[in-house]
Amino acid sequence: MTVTPPYPIDEVLQKKPWSSQDSFRYCERLARNHYENFPVGSILIPKKLRPYVWAIYSFARRADDIADEDFPEQDRIPALMAWQGLLEKSLQTRVNHPVFIAVSETVRRFSIPTQLLIDLITAFKMDVKIKRYNTFEEVMYYCQHSANPVGRLVLHLFGYRDERLMEESDQICSALQLANFWQDVAVDLKKNRIYIPLEDLANFRYSEAELFAHEYNPQFRELLRFQVQRTEDMFRAGAALIDHTKGRLKLELKCVVLGGMGILKKIRELDFNTLALRPQFKKSDKAKILLRALTGFRRSLKKRPEGLASPILEKPVVEEEAAG
Repeated sequence: MTVTPPYPIDEVLQKKPWSSQDSFRYCERLARNHYENFPVGSILIPKKLRPYVWAIYSFARRADDIADEDFPEQDRIPALMAWQGLLEKSLQTRVNHPVFIAVSETVRRFSIPTQLLIDLITAFKMDVKIKRYNTFEEVMYYCQHSANPVGRLVLHLFGYRDERLMEESDQICSALQLANFWQDVAVDLKKNRIYIPLEDLANFRYSEAELFAHEYNPQFRELLRFQVQRTEDMFRAGAALIDHTKGRLKLELKCVVLGGMGILKKIRELDFNTLALRPQFKKSDKAKILLRALTGFRRSLKKRPEGLASPILEKPVVEEEAAG
């Protein structure tokens, strides 16, 4: 019987001496050098919690790099398995790796369910293996592993454990992931990834070939309008979480919801043509989001863009017009 040797990963890092303090500093540097839709070092996160947020972020960031760019494609699953192995080992004994020294301390201090971290690795494995999603339910299953654990981890850091709050957080985090998908349609195509459900492509009579040709037409516009509308409703449903939190987390969540809805607004302003342009925030946009979070969150939440239906459309717009 042939035994497969463990996949070597971050061997150089593991050969250096790491104290707890050095490990958290490493995670901070890694977090500050990357941009993501994640509350990395946000001034709204209490200073005493930031090191633990950086630890969790660094764990996810490294796994993301393993799944996307740091390894040849054939080595990505073994490398992710090795990353998961280091996680599991670190919860039993000391692993001389800065990320796992910081993460294991975070898990112990805040009684974080290990499954949340394993779920994140599962999502990165899906990134390697799956390039298409047949149904919206399959996309949501991906979000359940890629996005939802992040919100649940943050709630644990702030001392919230109620399952109802976790489910409301899931709505926000899944919506944030979806908004990122609709924002990055062209970016994902370069990686041969399509997150728009194939059933919706068929329903709106828009082909995969047209998508890769970046063909912007009425069918694509209505297809993306449909995705944006149901994502908007998910943000509104999850916003109930804000009423059950307080302090800086409450303000952070308001900014997250307004930021996600702001991306959807920018997609609308492009007439849904994210094949040609990627909507992005300017510094002034971020300032406006913070101001609305402080003074006008409820008004912003109630205000619906022109033409936005509620509840979520049950049938594609194209089919409704054809039936009319």
